[in-house]
Amino acid sequence: VSRAEVRVDGSVVGAIGRGMLLLVGLEMGDGAAEIEKAAQKVSGLRIFSDDDGRMNLDLAEVGGSILAVSQFTLAGSIRKGRRPSFDGAMDGSEAEPLFDGFVGRLRDLGIDVETGSFGAMMDVELVNDGPVTLLWDSSR
Repeated sequence: VSRAEVRVDGSVVGAIGRGMLLLVGLEMGDGAAEIEKAAQKVSGLRIFSDDDGRMNLDLAEVGGSILAVSQFTLAGSIRKGRRPSFDGAMDGSEAEPLFDGFVGRLRDLGIDVETGSFGAMMDVELVNDGPVTLLWDSSR
């Protein structure tokens, strides 16, 4: 993103300039191994343009930040019927410490990380740089 921010009740709770907006959906069965794998993957992705316009630089090389927002609806399924099923989503009491662990691990890797407010109704605004939007599912 060129910039992104998240608001709760009209107040900005997290904002970044250049970097990545991560919408993080935790599913039943996710654990510490998935969190570590995700942090390593995200921190090393070469998705930012170099001087030749090629996706060749990682977050550190462009001085970027991360805005991480917990998003349980990513674990929703619309395979049946007209209403999403969230049966695969991890319960919030289990997901919150994993999400916090993910954020902590990114920070341990030297990344500046902002967040939303876990479990709150949030307004998320972003300006896509490119646009580049990627989906990563640790089970695939």
